[in-house]
Amino acid sequence: MTTPVSRPIPSQRLTGRPLALAIGALAMGGFALGTTEFTIMGLLEDMRADLGVDYERGGHVISAYALGVVVGAPILATLGAKKPQRTVALALMLVITLANMSSFLASGFGWMLASRFLSGLPHGAYFGVAAVIAASLADPARRGRAISMVMLGLSIANVVGVPFATWIGQQFGWRSMFLLVGLIGAGTLVLIRAFVPALPVREGASIRGELGALRRPQLWMTLLIGIVGFGGFFAVYSYISPVMTEVAGVRASLLPFVVALYGMGMVVGNILGGRLADRSIMGSIYGSMAAIAAVLLVFPLAAGTPWSACLFVFLVGATGSTLIPPLQARLLDVSPGAPSLASSMNHSSLNLANALGAALGGAVITAGWGFTAPALVGAGLAVLGLGVAMVSGRMDRGRGPRTERRSVPVG
Repeated sequence: MTTPVSRPIPSQRLTGRPLALAIGALAMGGFALGTTEFTIMGLLEDMRADLGVDYERGGHVISAYALGVVVGAPILATLGAKKPQRTVALALMLVITLANMSSFLASGFGWMLASRFLSGLPHGAYFGVAAVIAASLADPARRGRAISMVMLGLSIANVVGVPFATWIGQQFGWRSMFLLVGLIGAGTLVLIRAFVPALPVREGASIRGELGALRRPQLWMTLLIGIVGFGGFFAVYSYISPVMTEVAGVRASLLPFVVALYGMGMVVGNILGGRLADRSIMGSIYGSMAAIAAVLLVFPLAAGTPWSACLFVFLVGATGSTLIPPLQARLLDVSPGAPSLASSMNHSSLNLANALGAALGGAVITAGWGFTAPALVGAGLAVLGLGVAMVSGRMDRGRGPRTERRSVPVG
C-alpha cells in the first residue's frame, strides 16, 4: 500500500530571478514576524514601566502573542482553504501590519494585550501559506530549499531585525518598534503583490478537506516531533542569558552579540535543513534530532569558558533550525488535500515547544540544579523527539512501499 498522494496544487513554476524575487517577498513577511515576535522581549522593561504594570502582567504580552499563534494557525489556514493563496498571504500580511500599528497606538495595557494577540493570529497561517506557495513555484526536486528560503526571513530577523528594532526602541521609545514592523509589513504587501504570481485555487480545496487532515495519525506524530524535540532547543535558549553571564562569565553588554551568534546559527541551519530535506525528509529529521541531542549534552561542559560557550550558542541555533524545513515538508506530505492547515500548524507546535522547554528549564533551575541543567533536560527531550520520529518512520514502512517525497510534488 502506497502513501496517498494528494491532487497536485496548480502551479506556475518559476526559475532564476523571478523565483528569487517571489520567495524573497514571502521571506520579507517572515522577517517582519520574527522581528515583532522577539524584539518585545528586549523592550519588555520599558513597555512595562510605561504602561504601569508589574513583571507578571508584562510577561502576559509575550504569552498573548504565543496564544494568538497557536489559536490562529489552524483557524485562519482552514478558512483560507478555498481562496487563492496569494490573496490569503496578502490578507494575513495586512492583519499583521494593522495589528502592529495598533500596538504602536495602544494607550493602555488591555489595548496592548489585545493587539499582541491579534498580531500572533496570522503568524502560523502566514508561514504555512508562504511555504505552500514557495513549494508550488519551485521545481519539486528543490522544494525543501524553497521552503527554507521562506523561513530564512525568520532567521535573519534574529540577526538583523531584532537588534536593529531593539536599538530603535531604545532610541525613540519602545512603541517605535511596532511602527517599524508596520512599515516592513506595508512594504511586504507591495512586494508580494508585485512578484508573487496569482496561483489558482487547488483543485478540490475545501474547509472540510483541510479539517479532514486532523484525522491522520502521521500529522499528529509530526507535530509531536516538533513539540517534544524542539522543546529541548527552547529549554536552553530561554535561559541563555544567565548561562552566559553567570556560568561562562560573558559581560552583560555582550549579550546582543551572543543573540546575534544564535541568529547566525539559525541562518546556517535553515539553509542546511532545506538542502538535507531535498535529499531525504525523514533522514534529515533523524539527523537533526541526533545533532540537537549531542550539542545540548555537551553544552554544560562548553559553558565553562566564554569562547566555547559562544561556539555552542551558534551550534544550538544551527542544529535547532536544521529541523524546521524537513518538518515543514513532512507536514505537507502526510496531509494530502490539506497543505495549508498542516503547514501552518508547524508553528503552533513550535510555540508549544517554546512553552514546554521554558517551563521544564525553569523548573530544574528553581530546583537548584544550576543554569546549565536545562541543556540536559533539552538533550533528553531531543532524544524523546528522535524516538517519536523513528516510530513515525516505522509507521510509514509498515504501510508498505512508500513514494519518495521528491516524486510527490506539491505543485
